[in-house]
Amino acid sequence: MIGMLSHPFMQHAFIAGTAVALAAGLVGYFLVLRAQVFTGDALSHVAFTGALAALAAGLDAKIGLYAFSIVVAVALGVLGRRGRPDDVVIGSVFAWILGLGVFLLTLYATTRSGSGDGRAGVTVLFGSILGLSRDSALLTAVIALVICAILLAIARPLLFASIDEAVAAARHVPVRLLGYGFLALTGATAAESTQVVGALLILGLLAAPAGAAMQLTARPLVAMGLSAGIAVASVWIGLTVAFHASWMPPSFTILAVATSSYLVATVARRRPARPFAGRPGRSPADTGSRGAETLRR
Repeated sequence: MIGMLSHPFMQHAFIAGTAVALAAGLVGYFLVLRAQVFTGDALSHVAFTGALAALAAGLDAKIGLYAFSIVVAVALGVLGRRGRPDDVVIGSVFAWILGLGVFLLTLYATTRSGSGDGRAGVTVLFGSILGLSRDSALLTAVIALVICAILLAIARPLLFASIDEAVAAARHVPVRLLGYGFLALTGATAAESTQVVGALLILGLLAAPAGAAMQLTARPLVAMGLSAGIAVASVWIGLTVAFHASWMPPSFTILAVATSSYLVATVARRRPARPFAGRPGRSPADTGSRGAETLRR
């Protein structure tokens, strides 16, 4: 371990990867709880399209990556009910974004192929965590930690709105505003995660740790922490495996560990914990009456 961390590129990978995993784990928990995993999948493709738009315009890919992801994420909320888009809205935007991505990929390949940045599109697709510079790693870590801080600040009302939206609205919780804010954080997290696992594989880092955590416990706060912990462990183990088996890409090893954690949690699942365990086999979203009552106090 010490020998591995003696390499600057591994130090940068662990710094950025740990912070991004924390953000992905926390955001992913609410995506699963709110049944918005499809939103995360759509935003992963939005991130790729945004990066291509910036590259085609001759700009830094990160500008399009963040701007496009956040703007489209909020737009999804505007088109949905109370800041919560349904599958029809997401699917329609998803299809349009894919079509736009194909156009931008063609435009970029034909107009910028000789610019010396021909690998940028592949980097956005599959990630480049081992190629991060010190400044890029620190910037990535700072942005990810800001996302975590904002999400933790709104976690209690967001949890209330996720479990019992109608009652939360009746209690004057800003359900719609929280929906917009959460979608913006999801978009920023999707943009961040492209550097770790790439746009094609973001969904695994968002959904698998959260899914594993919710298999193991029905306590919301415990599940949030467990989701973040599993995501961080997935990055650490994935990077270690990729370092010692250099023929394996880090994106694959990280997602392999994250997916394995979900499979193991599913096999080892026990009966739901008592605070939410009204009936066997229910998730916190299904059996959230007691949790909602606690949050209303």
